[in-house]
Amino acid sequence: MRERIHVFVQALRARGMEISVAEALDAMRAVAAAGVEREVLREALAACLVKDESDRPTFDPLFDELFPAVGAAGEEGRRRRRTKGPGGGAVPTGTGRGASGGGRALAGPAPEPETAPGRRAPRAGATGSRRAERLSAERAPAPDRSGRMARIRELLALPFREFTSRDVEEARDLVRELGARLRGRLARRERAAHRGRLDVRRTLRAATSTGGIPLQLRFRARRPGRPDLVALCDLSGSVAAASELLLGLLVPAAGYFRRVHLFAYVDRLCPVSIERGHVAPGGPLDLHARSDFGRVLEELFAERALLTRTTLLLVLGDARNNRLPPRAPRLRALRDRVARIVWLVPEPRARWDTGDSVLGLYAPACAAVLECTDLAALVRAVRQVL
Repeated sequence: MRERIHVFVQALRARGMEISVAEALDAMRAVAAAGVEREVLREALAACLVKDESDRPTFDPLFDELFPAVGAAGEEGRRRRRTKGPGGGAVPTGTGRGASGGGRALAGPAPEPETAPGRRAPRAGATGSRRAERLSAERAPAPDRSGRMARIRELLALPFREFTSRDVEEARDLVRELGARLRGRLARRERAAHRGRLDVRRTLRAATSTGGIPLQLRFRARRPGRPDLVALCDLSGSVAAASELLLGLLVPAAGYFRRVHLFAYVDRLCPVSIERGHVAPGGPLDLHARSDFGRVLEELFAERALLTRTTLLLVLGDARNNRLPPRAPRLRALRDRVARIVWLVPEPRARWDTGDSVLGLYAPACAAVLECTDLAALVRAVRQVL
């Protein structure tokens, strides 16, 4: 059982759940205390390994895969083999107080039938079927994990311009996992900053009067409240895949901002949301229109209530404006209203400011302009920005 739980934990980690060594040990102790009845085992492991309900869709299918349910006949047979123990409680046959040791009925997982001395040997057919079931459950995930990890590496390195519809669909599932990791990173950072950073100078100064005994720690004041986030994502055909994946990364992290406003644009501003991994427009959005970021800037400039001194304005686009007026002064005016502007460019640097690209006019107003030509670079940029 210990090996099975270890395989289960490794499989959860491979699918994006962050599980520490201490949590894995807690899971083994919980199983030893609660027993190995299937539903009790499920909830004991979930209590130790699942930190957020959004991880439950990952946890439950993998649990069913590695701890498969026995058929109805097998369940009925186990119920019939249960007898009343000396204290009146239901105790599985062979686990009560006997000559080989007392009081181990509920102390932990039962040993394997073939290695437990003093136990009545089960039928050979039942033992063989259980052993085959265990071996198939333990071996089945290994090829899947290796193949899946290879596919993940391929998706992370694949340039956005080469994405097919199948790649986009698989990348949506991957982004859900990456978004959960980003949310966990932000949660850990927020917990660490709950009291503010340690102020070494004030701590040492306070310790001089007592010779350092006892040493009382002093902390710096906490940072101001959570910032606001406004994201503008270009949904024109050339960069639509990158924008959709960026929105999928930002949605799980929304709880760590005071306010979050997500917008898509082609030739006008449109509020959007993410529903089941897909972009859901909250207004009219013509995906076949000619890109006009200058007009988008005018509309955003009119939304004064959205932009404050704590706002992070995140823009994803290729700055190709179909030779329409770029209206770069509007972006400089927006820079004076917000904390900072960061532009993510899903095109290679060699193509910046070529053709109808006017990125050079917008870049001076930005705190950073980052090249994000594939999903791995996009994830790195989001981690850097947030």
